[in-house]
Amino acid sequence: MSSNGFNEGSQPVFREQRRSMVEQQLRSRGIHDHRVLTAMEEVPRHEFVNREQWEQAYSDHPVSIPEQQTTSQPYIIASMLQSAEIQPGDRVLEVGSGSGYQTAVLAALAREVIAVERYPSLAEQARATLVRLGYENVTIVTGDGSLGAPQFAPFDAIIVSAAAPRVPPALVQQLAIGGRLVVPVGDSSQQVLELLRKHRDGSLTTHSLEGCRFVPLIGEQGFAA
Repeated sequence: MSSNGFNEGSQPVFREQRRSMVEQQLRSRGIHDHRVLTAMEEVPRHEFVNREQWEQAYSDHPVSIPEQQTTSQPYIIASMLQSAEIQPGDRVLEVGSGSGYQTAVLAALAREVIAVERYPSLAEQARATLVRLGYENVTIVTGDGSLGAPQFAPFDAIIVSAAAPRVPPALVQQLAIGGRLVVPVGDSSQQVLELLRKHRDGSLTTHSLEGCRFVPLIGEQGFAA
């Protein structure tokens, strides 16, 4: 065991880290959805970052991953998922799977998860980690996340883990009636999380949730590369 106590065999340490994360970072800030809290206490976040970052895995900040991307702050992930009101029977689209951590949390909440990742290297790494950990209800595809995954639509919920200059019309189109779309909208330095809900007549309602900061969504309906 290393001097800091973090190694593959120290699972009790990681379980305690997760419990602390849930209580101090999530529940204390108003995250109350029991299913979200349970999923985030169960999913091993450290498995989705490099070993040298294990000590940071459950900290209250984003963690860097390859391709100059990040896995988001736990609170922001929990806030997005709580706002999306994901149900056990839902089919969910995730735009920007990154390391696959949020994908795993979604897999614990929903019936099926389709994740789109721009970077093939990240998609392959996330796919391998999810398979190794036994998540079987996930499909990761490589492509332009701003265009969604029309071949799998419609979706009961769509979670966008990158900032868009506006809500991508393609994602709205792929949202099922009654579906929820959570997306950070703004410029490259600051955004606001927006929650959109599609009603029976096809109309949308939009609610602004909170300020945030994400890496940009690169694509046809996002920011230019």
